[in-house]
Amino acid sequence: MIESTFSMQANGFTVFVSIAAIVAVCVLSWISWSKSGFRQSIGLLELLRIALVTLAVFLLNQPETVKQFVPSTKPTVVVLGDQSLSMSTRDVGMNDSGEVALKSRSESIAPLMMDQTWESLKGKLNVVITPFSTGENSDRSDLHAALQAARKEHPNLRAVLLASDGDWNVGAPPVEMATRLRLQQIPIFGVPVGEPTRLPDIDLLSFDLPSFGVVGKTVRVPFTVESSLPRDHAAIVTMESSDGTKITKELRISAMGRTTDALMWKPEDVGDYTLTLRIPPHGEERNVENNEKTTPIVVREEKLKVLVVESLPRWEYRYLRNALSRDPGVDVSCLLFHPGLSKVGGGNRDYIGSFPDTLKELSQYDVVFLGDVGVDEDQLTEEQCRLLKGLVEQQASGLVFMPGWQGKGLSLADTPLDDLLPVVYDRVQVNGWGSRQPSHFGLTELGRRSLLTKLADTQDDNMEVWENLPGFQWHAPVIRAKAGADVLAVHQEASNEYGRIPLLVTRTFGRGKVLFMGTDGAWRWRRGVEDKYHYRFWGQVVRWMAYQRNIAKGESMRLYYSPQQPQVRQTIALKANVMEKSGEPLSKGTVTARIVAPSGRTDTVRMKIAGNEWGAFAGSYTPSEPGNHQVTLRCKETNTKLDASLFVQGAILEQTGKPARPEVIDELARVSRGRVLKSATPDEIIKAIGQVPEPPKQLRRVQLWSHPLVAALMIGLLGLFWTGRKMVGLI
Repeated sequence: MIESTFSMQANGFTVFVSIAAIVAVCVLSWISWSKSGFRQSIGLLELLRIALVTLAVFLLNQPETVKQFVPSTKPTVVVLGDQSLSMSTRDVGMNDSGEVALKSRSESIAPLMMDQTWESLKGKLNVVITPFSTGENSDRSDLHAALQAARKEHPNLRAVLLASDGDWNVGAPPVEMATRLRLQQIPIFGVPVGEPTRLPDIDLLSFDLPSFGVVGKTVRVPFTVESSLPRDHAAIVTMESSDGTKITKELRISAMGRTTDALMWKPEDVGDYTLTLRIPPHGEERNVENNEKTTPIVVREEKLKVLVVESLPRWEYRYLRNALSRDPGVDVSCLLFHPGLSKVGGGNRDYIGSFPDTLKELSQYDVVFLGDVGVDEDQLTEEQCRLLKGLVEQQASGLVFMPGWQGKGLSLADTPLDDLLPVVYDRVQVNGWGSRQPSHFGLTELGRRSLLTKLADTQDDNMEVWENLPGFQWHAPVIRAKAGADVLAVHQEASNEYGRIPLLVTRTFGRGKVLFMGTDGAWRWRRGVEDKYHYRFWGQVVRWMAYQRNIAKGESMRLYYSPQQPQVRQTIALKANVMEKSGEPLSKGTVTARIVAPSGRTDTVRMKIAGNEWGAFAGSYTPSEPGNHQVTLRCKETNTKLDASLFVQGAILEQTGKPARPEVIDELARVSRGRVLKSATPDEIIKAIGQVPEPPKQLRRVQLWSHPLVAALMIGLLGLFWTGRKMVGLI
């Protein structure tokens, strides 16, 4: 409804002057008209003169109209109640003795969400109760969106009552909306609920399983536990597989911190397994729902293709070949560039007659070992080095450098393989360094945690094994490790200006992995224990380097991704290799990955070509929910598909037991010039809402004396008066 009034900015003096001016012009007009003999045309002109002067005098008194907008409906108060999962935390009503809380956060605000609570205000206010973060949206909390919807849906909004724990985790910062409400003079009354300190709790943060396991091979399962208990305590953790197998381990859980450990699981049969890890509840713990995690794993038979290229059959080569030949999960091929042989090859079925010449032949190998070989007339060529680089970079294969005392491997630094080398060679000392006395490895901090150097089940036992391993009497001429490389072991005694000489170094290149072994004495580890450590080490190397390439594979397609244990809202790099029906890499094609989330939501990722020569395709995907995702990789040109699974770890955004954030509610109330009603009863809240002053009435003033239409009218009348005088002959 609009009410209009008229007013003038006049006083006694201006009124007197105005009346005097009008009287004067009337007298002058009468005299002028009488002198003309009372001609009708002159009379009309004088009337127009009087009208112009009267209008001018009227405008000099600053007349204006005032329009007042009065709402036709009652003011609205919106009650926003947080119904997210974090509101189920039972920490309201806690007494000083630390007894069990009386009720949950959502239960504490339940009276505010009832219509009868606001009956006393319905005579003068329209109270709208709006719960948010309900149903499917209970796993996230967006305070900005809730405040924005309240303002948008209710034009005559007087105030907002926000009852929440303040734990917002999606959307824009809510303080932005509080600032807008302040500009519109709409205060926010905050009712913070929940304790700002975390409840005593044990939380199983992570339970990291690889994408697949191998029958008969031990799988290391790391996990992390976070405790908010005030003291350390011991617990027996239990991991149970879907076939009924149970593994237990005693764990010392640190107070107010995180504890990381690992369990060892050895699958005996092929199939799909589900592993469940449980942490027993503590007596002081308030939330036992986060003490358990379940993760799937696929166990399958393994057959890895390995190529070993060497010149002279040194002891390291002989024992390495024997170790790989006797491994049931490895199919080894050997290529020997022996200078004393009339042709390339060897003496049994493990040997091949020449280096793989085609991409089809080379791409079948998961790991390639390069011994004391280099670029030479009777050894490798520049083109073969380029193909090896592409095999690692585009097809996620592994490459192991094992230089020898001949120094042939140093020539690889002048080929495309230099980009893969994780170390810088000393070109002066081509044949390396030898000694009469055996030297030993020294594990770095990274090496102590690496799976590659794990020769015993516990870290202490593993360190003892490495300290007692038989030493080596030769090492490669290495100056330093390159930037980005991971040094796992160094020379225990030798050093230079860059520090200890790196001997066991790894790095990631493109899609694959590279390892540098700077000695040829690993075969000596068999002394006194036979194959125990030697076989275990090289078996771990081969499987670690081939793992990513074999996450999901079919007859003509491979799919792998990184990181290997993705988390919710973490971008996953999807990579695929697609072969034509002839076995050659697909150079062009349409490759898509259809991903079905646990909730049934479907996303399609169109993968782009990443390497024409190698049939490499790449894409990315960001999961929004945890759980097992079904992935279907399709290629239109070859009419093939590959089914795989992608398990995404991580908890939902809203979690029970987390501390409340009352500072968020305080900030919203302060910015919007409202109030924080902490520990207030419903009656006190109603009283505070009822005392909200009415906002100033909206007034619109139209100043006639400066209005452009009035100015146009004056100009028009003056023009008419001038024209009239000219027509009657006065000009």
